Order: sequence, then C-alpha cells, then structure tokens
Amino acid sequence: MSQHRAAGNRVTPSNSAARKTGASRHSAKHRVARRNTPGSTQIVGLTAALAAAAGAVGFSHSSLASPTQANSAVNIAALSGSSQLSEVTTARIERRQLATRDSSRVELTSTEATKKQAAADRLSKARAAKLDATRALTAKRASALAAAKAAAAAAEKKARESASRCEMMISDYRITATFGQGGSRWAANHTGTDFAAPIGTPIRSVMKGEVIFADWAGPYGRQVKVRHDNGTETWYNHMSKFSVEVGETVYAGDQVGAVGVTGNTTGPHLHFEVHPDGGPAVNPMPWLREVCGLNP
Repeated sequence: MSQHRAAGNRVTPSNSAARKTGASRHSAKHRVARRNTPGSTQIVGLTAALAAAAGAVGFSHSSLASPTQANSAVNIAALSGSSQLSEVTTARIERRQLATRDSSRVELTSTEATKKQAAADRLSKARAAKLDATRALTAKRASALAAAKAAAAAAEKKARESASRCEMMISDYRITATFGQGGSRWAANHTGTDFAAPIGTPIRSVMKGEVIFADWAGPYGRQVKVRHDNGTETWYNHMSKFSVEVGETVYAGDQVGAVGVTGNTTGPHLHFEVHPDGGPAVNPMPWLREVCGLNP
C-alpha cells in the first residue's frame, strides 16, 4: 500500500508537465478575470461619465438657448464626474455652444436687418408722400395761377370791348387850338381841338366803334371816321398814315393812324372833332370830360 501511495505520488515527467500546464492556465484565467473585473471606483466613474454623456447628448437646441445655459449644463456634468467625460462629449457640447452663439448672432443680425429695412421703407414712404404733396401743391398753384390769368384776360377783354370805356386819343401832346377859335388859318371858326405832337405819334380811337371812313379828305388831309355805339362820330385828321380799314371794329385805345402834316396845317398835330349822331361838331373838351370821364 505504501508502494501504491508512493507510486501515486511519484512525479513523472509527463505528470509534471501536465501540472505545470494546468497551473499556468489557472493563473492566466485568474489574471484575465482580475483585469476584466472592474473595481467599484471604476464602475462609479464610468456610470457618471455615461450619465453625463447621455445628458449632454440629450440637450436639445431649445434647452441650450444661450451660452449661459450651455455652460450651466457643463458645470452640472462636471459635478457628476467631469473627470470621466470623454473628449468627444466635451467637443459636442462646445459645438452646441458655438452653434447656439452663431444662431443668436444670425437671429440678431436678421432682426437688425428687418428693423433697418422697415425704417428705410418708412422713410421712403414719407419721402414719396412729401413729393406727392409737393406735386399736388404745385399743380394746385399752377391751376390757380392759370385761372387767375384767364380771369384777368377775360376781365381785360370785357373791359376793352366795353362800349363805354374811353382812352385818350394821343399822349405827350400840347393843345395849340380850341373849339370855336377864329383866325386867318380857318375859313370859319375852328370846329375841333388841335393836339400838337411829333410826326408819327400814334393816334388811337377814343371809344369802341366801327371805322366808316379812311381816306383823303381835302383840307383835313388823311382822315379816319369812327362811329360809336351811341351814334356819335369822332374824326381824326391830318394823319401821316392809316392803321385801319373801313368796316373794321376798333376798341378804345386801338391805333387808327399817326400824327402828320397832311391837308391844311402849319405843323404836325391831331385835329380831333366830335359829331353827335353824325350831326354838327361840338366842343370835344366837355364831351371828353362828361361822356368819357377823361381830363385832357
């Protein structure tokens, strides 16, 4: 029996090798198991890192609306075990912070651009309204001016064509002979009033009327006769030229001829006569004052 036990405990080369192989395997397994078995500290740190990473990844754009909120998230994650945060997680948070800041800048820029555009639109509308008002005012003033001119022209035309309006026959004159005056220059008493003026001085119709004569008249020289609406005739004599024709309508102040020395005369002058209803001549001076309101 002792022999058997001894035989059983005898170490043979094959048994020795087998034991060494088994021991080696057991030692390797133990070392692998020991390496793969996490310690309590590693488990806690890894759990915190995963939780922080999950929380960081779970932050939405709306929850990190500002850099301050994003920084707060980083601080919370740091309190939960920031030493275990991976570089990837930190980079993601930083990217989200940058994206949030960029988004805020874009929104701010867009808002400022909208405000500037709105202000520009208001200014443009105000300028357009002011321009329209100026144009309307200019058009109104132009219309009023045109109406005033038209009214003035109509009034002037009405006054000019008025049968009762009178104007002096001549200007820059001096009276050299009066009505009824006698002397060797006339065959009878003087039948009109003489208004001396330089040759060529315009002679005008005293009132509105129709030209009934424009021709040579012997001692009167070149003569124009005008019949007025009340039937009175006025005669213009000794003229150097005619400015009207028979049948023509003239108004007060219209030129009928010019001062001359034609006919029986000793110097350039207008011999003016007045014949009520075409009858005998009357003194022109009272007629001019009473009928025409003139003061020659």
